[in-house]
Amino acid sequence: MEKNSKIYIAGHTGLVGSAITKTLTSKGYTNLLARDISEMDLTNQAEVKGFFEKEKPDYVILAAAKVGGVIANNTYRGEFIYLNLMIQNNVIHQAYENGVKKLLFLGSTCIYPREAPQPMKEEYMLTGPLEYTNEPYAIAKIAGMKLCESYNIQYGTNFIAVMPTNLYGPNDNFDLEKSHVLPALLRKIHLGKCLENGYWDMIKTDLDVNPIEGTNGNNTKDEILKVLSKYGITQTNNKASVEIWGTGKPMREFMYSEDMAAACVFMMENVDIKQINSFTPEPKEKNDPRKIHFVNIGTGIEISIKDLALKIKESLDYKGEIHFNTDKPDGTMRKLTNVDLLHGLGFKHAIELAQGIDLMYNAYLSKQD
Repeated sequence: MEKNSKIYIAGHTGLVGSAITKTLTSKGYTNLLARDISEMDLTNQAEVKGFFEKEKPDYVILAAAKVGGVIANNTYRGEFIYLNLMIQNNVIHQAYENGVKKLLFLGSTCIYPREAPQPMKEEYMLTGPLEYTNEPYAIAKIAGMKLCESYNIQYGTNFIAVMPTNLYGPNDNFDLEKSHVLPALLRKIHLGKCLENGYWDMIKTDLDVNPIEGTNGNNTKDEILKVLSKYGITQTNNKASVEIWGTGKPMREFMYSEDMAAACVFMMENVDIKQINSFTPEPKEKNDPRKIHFVNIGTGIEISIKDLALKIKESLDYKGEIHFNTDKPDGTMRKLTNVDLLHGLGFKHAIELAQGIDLMYNAYLSKQD
C-alpha cells in the first residue's frame, strides 16, 4: 500500500477498527475512509453500492460486525446471523465489483469446531460441529471467509481473511450483558473494589459512563446495589464478592487489540493470498484442491478463566472474594490458536497479558475522569 492509498475501514469505531485506524495513522497513511452508521448502513445494499461507486477505495479492511459475549450470542441469534451476513456480503461483493486491490476480512476463532484439536490449525475449519451457543455468529463468519475464498478462486481477487483470537483493549465493550469475558471481568472486579472501599462517587461515575440496564449514577444506593447484585457484584459484612460464571477451568487465549491491529496492517502491507495458499499442508487425499485461505491471528498462549480473574484482581489491587458459580455453563474448554502460519509470514505479538491488562484498565479509568 502507498501512504496516500485510499483505504476504507468498515467498523472504524469498534475495538479492532479503531486500533487499525490508529495504527495506519501512526504509520503515515493519510487517505483513510470511514463512515459511521448514521452515514451508511452496511446492511443496506444500495447504500454500500453507492459508497463504493463514488469513493472507489483501493483497499478495504472489513472490521464491522455485530459482536458480543456468550449471553448475547445465545440470546440474539437471529440478529447475529442476519446482520453479519448482510454486512459482509455487501462489502465484499462491492469490493469485487469496484476493483479493490486487497481486502482484509476479520473473522473469529469461533469458526472452529467445538471439539477441534488444540492448538487449532487453519485446516481444522469445517471438520466438526460448532459450539451451539454462538453457532449463528460462527456460521456467518464462515460464510464471509468462504465468500472471500470463492471470489479469489473464481475472479482472481486478493481477499484475505484473518481469524483473531479473543481480543481486549481500550475501546472494548464493557456492557456486562453483552461484553466479552476479559472486559466483563475487569469491570466487575473494578466495581467490586469500589464497593468494598466505599468509593460511591467512582461507582456512580462508572454507571454514568456505562449504565447497567438503565441504572446510572442518579439512581438510589439501593437501586444501584440491586443491579450490581444481579450481575454478581455484592457486599456482605464489608467484604465484596464478584461472581463469575462456570468453574473457571476453561482456557482462553487473549491478544491486545493494538497487537491485532499491527498484525492486520502487516498483512495488508506484506502478504498476498498466494503466499497464504503456499502454506497449505500436504493433502490427505489425492487431488484435494482445497488450500489455506485465512490466517489465525493470536499469541499462541492460553490462561484459565480462574487465573485470568486472579491476574486482574492483582492488577487492580482488589482484596475481595471471587466466587465461581458452577451451576452456570463453562462453554468450550479450550480455544487456542496455532500461530505457526502467522509466525511463518513474519509477525509476532509484542504485548503480553499483564501489560495489556494494565493498559486497558488505565484507559478505562481515563474515560471516567
